[in-house]
Amino acid sequence: MRSLLIIIVFFLSFSTLASNGQIPPEQKLALNYIHALTNNDMKKLSTFYSRESIFQDKTADKKYVGRSHILEFIHRAHEGLIEYKFTVEHMFNSGSLVVIVGSYSYKGLGRLFGKPGKVINISVSGVTTLDVDVKNHRIKKHVDMIDYQTMNDQLEVQ
Repeated sequence: MRSLLIIIVFFLSFSTLASNGQIPPEQKLALNYIHALTNNDMKKLSTFYSRESIFQDKTADKKYVGRSHILEFIHRAHEGLIEYKFTVEHMFNSGSLVVIVGSYSYKGLGRLFGKPGKVINISVSGVTTLDVDVKNHRIKKHVDMIDYQTMNDQLEVQ
């Protein structure tokens, strides 16, 4: 009975945090990171990574390890992009693991997508998980799972 009471108090404390509008520090760090990423703020982004950080796109089967490799990848990925947004539809965390569900919007030069001379607009759903280290202000692991089938469908009609 005592352990049931502890569990109830535990869950009520989380609902109180949410109803007070307070964002857990793990989620604050995640939002600051996503903001730097989508704004291509390479200087700020570099502060989030260490030599051990991992950036992985599971759907595309790509993985980058370490600050310099991750930043090189992001720099290449942002070349030719006119706009890049990530709209957070839902976010939650369990300890250091932050899960963000949302949609990615890209506006970029068609040559990036095999359509030279055009401007391409794409909006796809995705899930991003971040393993964060609040104490050291680091992203230990960033994993994307993006709906590339929808992206391909949108590219076909543009």
